[in-house]
Amino acid sequence: MRNAALHLLELVFTLTVLVGVALVYVPAALILGGLAGVVAVERALTAPPPAPRKEARP
Repeated sequence: MRNAALHLLELVFTLTVLVGVALVYVPAALILGGLAGVVAVERALTAPPPAPRKEARP
C-alpha cells in the first residue's frame, strides 16, 4: 500500500513538472516526458522480481 502511494505521488509530481514546463516551452516538456518514461521503464526492468507466495495448507 505504501509503495503504491509513493508511486502515485511520484507520478503526480512528474506530471506537475511537465505541465509547468509545457506552459513555457512545449518541445522541452515532450523531451523531458520522454526521458522520464525511459527512466521509469528502466526502473521497472531492474526491480527485483516479487517473492513467491507460500501456499496455504488445508
